[in-house]
Amino acid sequence: MEPVTVAVPRKGRPLEAVLDRLAGHPSAQRVVEDVTETLRHEKAVTKGKATPDAGVYERLAAYSDPADPYEADYTLLRDDRAGKPRRVVFDSLTLDVADVPVRLVGREEPFRALRKHEFALGFDSADLVLEEVVGLREEPLQSIADVNERIDPQDTDVRVVTGLGDTVYHTLMGDRDALGVDALDRAFLEAYEGTLCISPRYERLVEAVIGLDALDGVEFVYPEEGEEEEAAIADAGLGVYLTVTGSTARAHGLSLGERLFPSETVLMENESEMRTDALAAVRDAIAAGVDTELPVA
Repeated sequence: MEPVTVAVPRKGRPLEAVLDRLAGHPSAQRVVEDVTETLRHEKAVTKGKATPDAGVYERLAAYSDPADPYEADYTLLRDDRAGKPRRVVFDSLTLDVADVPVRLVGREEPFRALRKHEFALGFDSADLVLEEVVGLREEPLQSIADVNERIDPQDTDVRVVTGLGDTVYHTLMGDRDALGVDALDRAFLEAYEGTLCISPRYERLVEAVIGLDALDGVEFVYPEEGEEEEAAIADAGLGVYLTVTGSTARAHGLSLGERLFPSETVLMENESEMRTDALAAVRDAIAAGVDTELPVA
């Protein structure tokens, strides 16, 4: 059977979420663990936290097995750190899902690859969908169930199928004492006028999840180059940031407020490319029984 191709990220938490999800399928556990361990080691090498025992090309050759599609293959990308070091990242791997061979293909921008009709199925961060194609409205976007309804069908055929449960929340945080409030929540934002510190890449996302009405009278400000996000929010007094534990925020005197939107890796489909029973079987098998904060009707 010809493999079904699925676009996946080349590295990072979204790729790990995909591999974790697919590791439960037959014969996948060992190779998935190998890929995860390899990429975590290479990330540590790139950040200077581990010392490699061979050059990057030697490591690439040792990791990859292009002759066997059921073993992982890797490639090299230029990292954006000082000196532009070459980084080993995921390239491809075949796994069986629902008795269908599925070829995972690494892409820097899986969501955009689906938008260009290069794939029928793919995985990427839900944030990218919000940042690029979800329409802005006066009322807030509060769950992923609203996302597909806000996508203009004239803009793209891509729709979200489900999240994978690797949840990190976009969270309101601020200095409650300086602001003179007991709770940092949407009700507070409705009445608030002043600065709100966010990452510049999340401006459209924040507008979508807070809603344009609540942002009336709010001015976005951004961290300086190289400045820690929580430190910049502490200077501004109020901000929105992706929060895992909140410990760094508290170290800057910030209180965590309402969780505004759960960020997860999502399974997406290009509806116009879903033309075979095999694609539908793979989609349904991946989505079945997933524990996600992003339910899609």
